[in-house]
Amino acid sequence: MTSFYPLFFTPQYQYRMWGGEKLKSFLGRTYKGQNKGESWEVSALKGFESKVTSGLYKGKTLPQLIKESPVAVLGKKVHEKFGTTFPLLIKFIDAKRPLSVQVHPNDFLAKERHDSYGKNEMWYVLDAEPEAELIIGFKKEVDVSIFNQLLDENRVEEILHKEKVSSGDVVYIPTGRVHAIGGGVILAEIQQSSDVTYRVYDYNRVDYKTGNTRQLHTELALDALDFSIQEEIKTSYSKVLNHVNPLIKTPYFTTNFVSIDGVLERRYNANESFRILICIKGNLEINFDEKKYSFPLGQTVFIPAVIEKIEIKGQGAYLEVSL
Repeated sequence: MTSFYPLFFTPQYQYRMWGGEKLKSFLGRTYKGQNKGESWEVSALKGFESKVTSGLYKGKTLPQLIKESPVAVLGKKVHEKFGTTFPLLIKFIDAKRPLSVQVHPNDFLAKERHDSYGKNEMWYVLDAEPEAELIIGFKKEVDVSIFNQLLDENRVEEILHKEKVSSGDVVYIPTGRVHAIGGGVILAEIQQSSDVTYRVYDYNRVDYKTGNTRQLHTELALDALDFSIQEEIKTSYSKVLNHVNPLIKTPYFTTNFVSIDGVLERRYNANESFRILICIKGNLEINFDEKKYSFPLGQTVFIPAVIEKIEIKGQGAYLEVSL
C-alpha cells in the first residue's frame, strides 16, 4: 500500500499590475495585498516550489517529493523522459486589465537562451465579463518589417486577431503565437514549466508600483514569432456527463474535461503519469483509501502516479491533466 495520497499545495499569489480581485470573489481565496493577478497552483520553478499543505508530507516541496520517490510521484513514463524535473506549471489568472501582447519561445530557443523549457500553454476560461476578449495570433498577413513598423507607430493592435470569449471556452497557444488575455477574464492556465515571456507591446502603461513602463523584448521576440494566420482559435470538445472527454492532447501535456453528477470512479495506469485535477465548476469530493477530500471550485489536487484509483462525487466539473 502506498504512503502517497491526493496532495494539496499552498497557492502562491503573484502581484501583477493588471491583476484584480476575482481570485477572492470568484474562487473564494483569501490573501493579503491587491492586484494578485496569478495564483501558482502547482510549480517546481526555482524559488516558487509548491509546498504540501497537510498530511504526512506537509511542508515538503514538490521537487523534494520527486527527488525522494521519482517514479511514484511522476510515473515511469514521465521519469524516463524528464528525470527528476517537473515539466508543468499550473496557474489561475485574473486579468482585470489586459495583459501585455507577448509570445513565448519554443524549446530550442528557450534552452539556448535561458536554459529553460519553451512555453506551450492552454487556457480554460472560467468566467468572462460581457465583450471580454483574447488576442490570439494575427488577422492579416504581415512580415517582420511591417510588424516592426506598426510597433514603432503604436499601431500593432490593428493586425492582431481578437476573439470574444465566455465561460467554458478553451484555447491552445503553441510557442510562437502572439497572444494576450483581455480585461475581465479569469482562467485556468496549463503550461510547460517555464516563466520565459517576450513582451512586445504593453499599451505604454506605467506600473504604479515602480513608476516605470515595463521592459519590452521585441528583438528576442522576432525570432520566436510565427506570423502565419490561424483559422480556428477555440478548441471544440465534448461535455458528456460522467465521462472523460478529451480536450487537449500535445507532446507537452494532455488535458481532459470531466463533468460529474453523482459518482465517477477513475482508474489510472499505475506509474504511467501523475494527474493534476482542477475543479472548474461546482463542489466535488475525492475519495481515496477510505478518506474524503474536499474538491470545490478553484481547488487543484495533485494525484501521484502510484495512485491507481480514486472516486469523485458531487455536482460539478474538473480538468484532468497528465503527460
